[in-house]
Amino acid sequence: MATLRVIAGTARGRRLKMVPGDTTRPIMDRVKEALFNIIGTSIYDARFLDLFAGTGSVAIEALSRGAAHALALDLSREAVQTIQDNLRVTRLEARAEVRRGDAFAFLASTPSAFDFIYIAPPQYQGLWKRALMSVDDRPEWLAKDGLVIVQIDPVELEEVALRHLVQSDERKYGSTLLLFFEHSHRVERES
Repeated sequence: MATLRVIAGTARGRRLKMVPGDTTRPIMDRVKEALFNIIGTSIYDARFLDLFAGTGSVAIEALSRGAAHALALDLSREAVQTIQDNLRVTRLEARAEVRRGDAFAFLASTPSAFDFIYIAPPQYQGLWKRALMSVDDRPEWLAKDGLVIVQIDPVELEEVALRHLVQSDERKYGSTLLLFFEHSHRVERES
């Protein structure tokens, strides 16, 4: 089994625990590295929301690279414990919040703007589409110049009818597809 680690920043090289069992699918290092190369310096002082957080490795990478705050959310008790353990190991717990809960109930609550929203749910259940549409229904979750990032298997890709968000980029890394969405007014302004 591959080891999970922090790639860059203040916690670089720290090994992270995996969630027991096979309910999570951690992001591969090369995909995580590519993702944060795309995000670049925008991560500095950003607010990062990791829905379906699993091990918390994406939120932890964001914090290690300079995000001001990360909220990691997962329904699994084991995942929440793993995220808390991984935050302790990386010494990043002061800038993180870990919540156990349902992503859709969370997205139905009062919005608080995040610069980045990362959606990487269990595969083949259409949860990515439902989560993306939930953010689109309440666009206040995404900061004005923010980015929603969806991680799926390419076979899951399908059209999504959105009113407030538009897809701005798509990157494929083997059996992982990253989709990037922004506020539609931001894309219109730049074109």
